[in-house]
Amino acid sequence: MSGRVRLRAARPDEAGPLSGLAMRSKASWGYDEAFMESCREELRLRDVVGRRTVVAERDGGVVGFATLDGDRPDGELGMLFVEPEAIGQGVGRLLYRRVLEEAGRIGFTRLSIASDPHAVGFYLAMGARRHGESGGLPLLVAWPPGPEPAWVKAWTGGRPAVHVGNVAEFNRMFSPVPAGRDHYSCLAVFASPRPAAVILPEPVDAAWVRDLADVLGWGEVEVHSGVAEDGGVSAAIASRPDLMECLGRGRVLPWGRTAEFERIVPSAAGVLRAVERFESKRGAHELFRALAPAHPGIFIPRQRPVGSRRELLRELARGEPLVLKTEYGVGGSGTLVVTGDTPRIGALARRWAREGGLLEEYVDGSGPFRAPTFDAVIDDAGEVHPVGAGAMVMDGTRYQGVTVGPGVLPAALTETAARFGGAVGEALAAHGYRGWYDVDYVTGPTGRLAPTEINLRLTGPAAAFCVQARLDRLHGGRHFVRTLDGLPLGARLPPAALRAYVARVAEECRGLGATLLVTVPTAAAEAEPYLGVAIAARTARALDEAEAALRGANEALGAIFTASARPRRGRARPRRS
Repeated sequence: MSGRVRLRAARPDEAGPLSGLAMRSKASWGYDEAFMESCREELRLRDVVGRRTVVAERDGGVVGFATLDGDRPDGELGMLFVEPEAIGQGVGRLLYRRVLEEAGRIGFTRLSIASDPHAVGFYLAMGARRHGESGGLPLLVAWPPGPEPAWVKAWTGGRPAVHVGNVAEFNRMFSPVPAGRDHYSCLAVFASPRPAAVILPEPVDAAWVRDLADVLGWGEVEVHSGVAEDGGVSAAIASRPDLMECLGRGRVLPWGRTAEFERIVPSAAGVLRAVERFESKRGAHELFRALAPAHPGIFIPRQRPVGSRRELLRELARGEPLVLKTEYGVGGSGTLVVTGDTPRIGALARRWAREGGLLEEYVDGSGPFRAPTFDAVIDDAGEVHPVGAGAMVMDGTRYQGVTVGPGVLPAALTETAARFGGAVGEALAAHGYRGWYDVDYVTGPTGRLAPTEINLRLTGPAAAFCVQARLDRLHGGRHFVRTLDGLPLGARLPPAALRAYVARVAEECRGLGATLLVTVPTAAAEAEPYLGVAIAARTARALDEAEAALRGANEALGAIFTASARPRRGRARPRRS
């Protein structure tokens, strides 16, 4: 059997044949005849319509079926069986997802699954979670997907999209890009919840994208990588007919809008001007000041040009920390917190006075919610669609990762960040901007939020929100997602060894109730190797435990290679007399 699987509602006259299929499928686990005879009545399907039975067909023959039992809001995935010769070919996945989609459509919020012990691994891989036992069988619970958030359609047009990793090209508009591999462009794979194709400047292992597609239910993804190792993705696309043709696979989502990209996929008038104006720390600050009076939970730090070296030294002599900012900078680059104790402060003051920049009042970010972020999408009509708020992880002023999910920030902070971030979006729309944006904040000692910058492009948090939306859609409920963009790996690993290592750690994470995804695989062979990862779970505790397990595994990996690199000492030879 090699044809495409088609799903349809079962017919009443199929009850007998489907009951026989259930017996054959159950017997494939190796049960003896006596046990199978004891299961006969339990596996007999009588009311095909009342049990909302869906059938999988291929090449004109039935290869599996499943039932959705019970009444809202809690129901049951009562039966799911696949013909033995079709097991392992994706039929079970299709049936499982169809049952959950139907359950969500008609209002179920939770499904229980009394599973055969041999099938537990399948259900866990599909996103279900253990929930004790029922009648001697393992009991699991699954969550039907709810409606897709409005921002997904606003961002993607409601279909799989083409992702373009022009990260270095965007950053180069505002500051020099250091030489070397553009590992961060890998995050463009997560530019929407479901890609049709990805175009990346750096070469990547195609198996990495296939593994992601398996976990996230993407289906086939067309991958073009290594197209421009100098970062000039737009020029590379323009020079290759196959890449230009690829842009027609769906809505095209670049990492950011650039003059080069406008030549191949033009945006609405005013978008690029808005990017140039409000990616500027000065331009963003002016907008923040204009909007802040209507938002009592918002505090705007004072900002002005650096001025002369003597003036800067005089400011620092007061003994209070200050923030130096270049007008443009991404991920915390170009932002420096300085005090009177900062080394070589005289030379530093001379350089900043010569090169220019901004001097900003220091806000002592405090507490576990020190660095919130708010993301949203502005659609083609200029309407703002909130995506969500997250808690960023910062190392000084540099972005390291983010956690998104229900309740990751206190409700008051989330509301303040979203209300002000929405007002920022409305102002951006009025200036002609269309696309993804975020507003980053620092939480001050009094609990008020100080907005620090606007990003008019995709970011690390955007990738986390897209992973969350896809997992919510696949497995229902609301997921926590934590991204760590530069996690030390401990040892340099080639692609095959990296896949084997990640598979082992991912299995450990699954045992903890979490899903591990590699978001940046290409830095695993650097002199100081690292990984970008996303960890998803239904509870914050599972998220923390999985992160601890991953960090521990990386440290152990490093210890193994460190030990193996030490020179071996042989036995001491006896001295000759």
